[in-house]
Amino acid sequence: MSGPLTGIRVVDFSRVLSGPHCAQTLQDLGAEVIKVEPPSGDLSRQAIPGNGQISGYFAQQNAGKRNLSIDLNKPGSREAVLRLCDTADVIVENFRPGTLDSFGVGYADVAKRNPGVVYASISGYGQHGSWRARAAYAPTVEAEVGITDITARHFPESPLRTDSLSHADVYTGLHAAIAILGALHHKDRTGEGQYIDVAMAAVMLAMNERVSADASGVDVGAERVILGADDAQFFTGPDGTTFVSPMSLVGSAGFRFYQVAMRRPYLADDPRFRTPEDREQNLVALRQIVQDWILTFDDLESLSAQFDEAKIPTGQIRTTAEILETDWARQWTAKRETTDRAGGTITVPGRPWHFSGTKKPAAVEPARIPAFQGEHNTEILREIGYSDTEIAALSAAGALVAPGHPID
Repeated sequence: MSGPLTGIRVVDFSRVLSGPHCAQTLQDLGAEVIKVEPPSGDLSRQAIPGNGQISGYFAQQNAGKRNLSIDLNKPGSREAVLRLCDTADVIVENFRPGTLDSFGVGYADVAKRNPGVVYASISGYGQHGSWRARAAYAPTVEAEVGITDITARHFPESPLRTDSLSHADVYTGLHAAIAILGALHHKDRTGEGQYIDVAMAAVMLAMNERVSADASGVDVGAERVILGADDAQFFTGPDGTTFVSPMSLVGSAGFRFYQVAMRRPYLADDPRFRTPEDREQNLVALRQIVQDWILTFDDLESLSAQFDEAKIPTGQIRTTAEILETDWARQWTAKRETTDRAGGTITVPGRPWHFSGTKKPAAVEPARIPAFQGEHNTEILREIGYSDTEIAALSAAGALVAPGHPID
């Protein structure tokens, strides 16, 4: 597959989401990715829906990666993995700090043999410090860094809840990919590889656009510290569809956008709506005024034009399945199909970017196949110089793992 990273080899020791998403992003940029899987297998293989070893969740993050499954506790296995790492430009892992060091395949061990390697470790709180050994999942990290608290404060009437998606994992994977690209550029200029330490907690602080306000200690009352993303408004359009406006009706900045759209500057003179505190107290009445105005339009198109003139974007509430059937999705190639290795197909997202210099028509792009555990053991070991006799010895020692699976 062509792309800006064509010719780059990534060895991916990671599992579940943050690391696999990082490596998948590099693969989408053209890199070759080899996934090294432990005997127990990647937990995401067990996700639902799924068919045997291939779940949709696993396929979305791992389709197209070749797979070596090896037991690092067995004789000869560590040398095999080190020889694979000798061929790597990039290594990605997301175990607890020190885990791969204990098997002799941490950065120090690999860099002695391959000094140009870019080695990225993803963990909850970084490789050093008093929190380094803590286990981390998206909900726990988001709770620790204030994300859950922000949600709770803006929905005080609701029970505590976490993000429905694992954004802490996905954002961390993307930031790791960004750091890796920077390190590869540094290597191009200097020839030097380096180690990258990525902490989920630090990523989520960096992704929180309101840190400067929440850390200031300033009481802003009912005012909104950003343009209203935390209390976006939902309305019913003239055609009965539900749509969202990202602008706050309470915050001063957002309220002005509605005044412009409705051409009602006098709304601010109403004693119910003069200040953020007034608008918060009378939000039901204010929202109804906007909703009644919306219903004076004949169709959503003319309403959207008026909103757009006032710089208020709108978004119709759709399901994932619905957006993937739109003209936009077809024009962008927003989805791809891969096999479940049992005669069915799995829908996965398309690439989030297009490159003019390496773009390939979707019709001729080779399909990305999710691998069975250990499917490419022999192929990969031969590539790094193992003879069939040596491979047979590793297999006899129990180092190679390849659970029974059908062959396509």
